[in-house]
Amino acid sequence: MKIDVLTLFPAMFAGPLDESIIGRARRAGLLQLSVHNLRDYAHDRHKTVDDRPFGGGPGMLLKPEPIFEAVEKLATEKARVILLSPAGRTFNQAIARQLAQSAELLIITGHYEGFDERVRERLAHDELSIGDYVLTNGALPAMVIIDAVTRLLPGVLGDDESAQEESFSHGLLEYPQYTRPAEFGGMKVPDVLLSGNHAEIAKWRNEQSRQRTEERRPDLL
Repeated sequence: MKIDVLTLFPAMFAGPLDESIIGRARRAGLLQLSVHNLRDYAHDRHKTVDDRPFGGGPGMLLKPEPIFEAVEKLATEKARVILLSPAGRTFNQAIARQLAQSAELLIITGHYEGFDERVRERLAHDELSIGDYVLTNGALPAMVIIDAVTRLLPGVLGDDESAQEESFSHGLLEYPQYTRPAEFGGMKVPDVLLSGNHAEIAKWRNEQSRQRTEERRPDLL
């Protein structure tokens, strides 16, 4: 997969996207990731990318010209252009799976009071938010989405089945997990997990997933 990110803060992406699973995916050639500075597409002396909104009001808006030029240069016909803003639909595992099917993504991160509306109307295929709270800019949401999508790409995880057994993969929270030792501090691993009966283990795990979801995230049911 190819992912391009358009941002005012490219230095924020150094480090998090070079480590762990994403770093390994990049080194293995499973993910081609490029981060671009929006100011490189502004041509005045001050590299201006924002201006005051028509009609008045607080804050500044990202101007359309640099974004349109960047998208024209970076996006191919296969690219899915995504805006990150609080007004977008809430990102979840189902959307991550959809995006993982794309050949190319171009993620445009928001800042200030957001985008000139013409960017939404003409350029965006989707608009996403990672939650109902306010962040300084869209760099962190972009990293969250890149991480969630990358780990779903074939070959990225050591065991591709891992992505199928995690929380939200089937609309439920993940069941409790245990490892050695079988007893620690007076706390024992459930007998069923030591039984070797795979049918009973699967049944127990499904029951635990549903119980945990009912208790903690009933909105998912």
